[in-house]
Amino acid sequence: MTRQLLAFGSALCLLALSPANAASAVELPVRKAGLWEMKVLHTGSAVPDMTMQHCTDETTDKEMSTSFSPMAKEMCSKQDVQKTATGYVSDSVCGIAGMSITSHSEITGDFNSAYTVKSTSHSERGPTGVARDSTTTIEAKWLGACKADQKAGDIMMPGGMKMNIKDMQKLKDLIPKQLPK
Repeated sequence: MTRQLLAFGSALCLLALSPANAASAVELPVRKAGLWEMKVLHTGSAVPDMTMQHCTDETTDKEMSTSFSPMAKEMCSKQDVQKTATGYVSDSVCGIAGMSITSHSEITGDFNSAYTVKSTSHSERGPTGVARDSTTTIEAKWLGACKADQKAGDIMMPGGMKMNIKDMQKLKDLIPKQLPK
């Protein structure tokens, strides 16, 4: 159960890093409209690797910034994005399920055909036996137009679970304030 909660919390955080980032001085570019595949690779954590697909359009990507902004302000005491010569750098400190997670991310790519997010994180006050330091890489690539049965905002998770990014604010309430011991 703890692993599932960590995976869910991690997925929420990673989606917040998907290109429309909340509450920062620098805004990340809007992704090209269509279907994006996002491979999420973890090192040093109990969270399993996963591949998701996200159907998006310009309006939905911009709305992600607006809808994640209140959630990020509530969950993160620091969220800073800066433009660099090769892309963007993001530093954040967030609280999820009683844990404090400090992360540093480097974001590169053109947001039209592909982008990569490489993130290192350190957690405090997590469950016993869970690694405190981890590395996550998101490799995103544009696949083409969304499928006929998809609408902007749809996310296809591993195992066939489908949700819409517009419902993510409701899902935030499912994250426990504290992880079970």
